[in-house]
Amino acid sequence: MLTKKSEIKLDVNGKKVNAYLAEPAQGNAPGILVLHAWWGLKPFFKQVCDRLAEQGFIALAPDLRNGQIAKTIDEAKELMEKSDSQFVGDTVMAAKDHLRNMVKGKIGLVGFSMGAGWALIVASSKPEQIAATVLFYGNEYADYEKITSKVMGHYSDNDEWEPNEYVEKTFAALKSAGVDATLHIYPGVAHWFVESDRPEYDSAAASLAWERTFTFLKENLP
Repeated sequence: MLTKKSEIKLDVNGKKVNAYLAEPAQGNAPGILVLHAWWGLKPFFKQVCDRLAEQGFIALAPDLRNGQIAKTIDEAKELMEKSDSQFVGDTVMAAKDHLRNMVKGKIGLVGFSMGAGWALIVASSKPEQIAATVLFYGNEYADYEKITSKVMGHYSDNDEWEPNEYVEKTFAALKSAGVDATLHIYPGVAHWFVESDRPEYDSAAASLAWERTFTFLKENLP
């Protein structure tokens, strides 16, 4: 499928913030907000947008790290420590609004690690705007009672960064709140297992996770 790719600027509290936009050739496509992990908006997350566009979605990924990209865990920790969470949240919401102005109806969310946490926050704070939420190995406390989108999660069975007990508590709380939530566990993989530029990458698990994700998004986005 032919796609259009562009770098755009978002206006966030009077500041210009970079974002990556990938669009399919046909019009009237559903929109997906892609929220990256703590590394920054590295090429992998732009490739995620490209893949989503090839599947028929408009995909927008805001840069939550002001152009900085961490190559190591230590560098990512440093970026996290320096991050202004209020401004990051404002950026996420500005990107969500920009995307919603481009499409008709509700949008989807796809978040990775840190970005998955933000996805839960968006899904709970703007439930009327979100139809489908996909979480990759990330978690965050949110007001689960307010979430109305369907939720799908992809997690390891033994993740040192995201303990299973907390993941299971989150999905139990979602289901208790009446949310249609599906949890997929991938045995033997590590955190970041779908990121093809990481040593933790597991091609078989990643392929299955993407297959499930594309089906889920197509079934639940208008």
